[in-house]
Amino acid sequence: MSKENLLIIFTKNPVLGKVKTRLAKGVGDKKALEIYKFLLKHTKDITGKLNVNKQVYYAWNIAEDDIWKDGDFQKRLQVEGDLGEKMEAAFKSGFDEGYKKIIIIGSDLYDIDTTDLEEAFKELENHNYVIGPAEDGGYYLLGMKSLNSALFINKAWSTSSVFEQSLQDMQEGTYKALPLKNDIDTLEDIKDHTAFQKIINNDR
Repeated sequence: MSKENLLIIFTKNPVLGKVKTRLAKGVGDKKALEIYKFLLKHTKDITGKLNVNKQVYYAWNIAEDDIWKDGDFQKRLQVEGDLGEKMEAAFKSGFDEGYKKIIIIGSDLYDIDTTDLEEAFKELENHNYVIGPAEDGGYYLLGMKSLNSALFINKAWSTSSVFEQSLQDMQEGTYKALPLKNDIDTLEDIKDHTAFQKIINNDR
């Protein structure tokens, strides 16, 4: 396992009414939680196979006995602040620990697999940054080889401008944009997706 490479996974604790709130408007809190747990398992499955160090950053509190207990997942807690402050602190901690290439992802993307992450780390060998644009104008993955704090300030998080603004902050170096993917925020994102039909149509 490479001590040079670190994957950071940002996750929310799966609590009813606190996850996927925009999705819950279409399917209700219970199904939104079920879908989020499904996405968490997918994220664990694809990252567990990755031959890099991995840190799971919890939003509220570190859970001891959960899906991340198996495998090589170090457990951390996100700092207080907006998303930018949380991500910057996680990257800074990783670089302070001596990692050379760090990538961060969330846990609400189904259309990503282990090979996508391997490719992202490979791109960092030849570029200063790697970024995966999301269909909503944000990004689903961000990687870098040294801390660039500009990427985490003056952003309107969860808006359609985040990806383009982030590219502006990378102009001093070289970057590789990965294929466009769709992270899951609303019912529109999954209503025609076969992987989610069982949960959506279950009347329990």
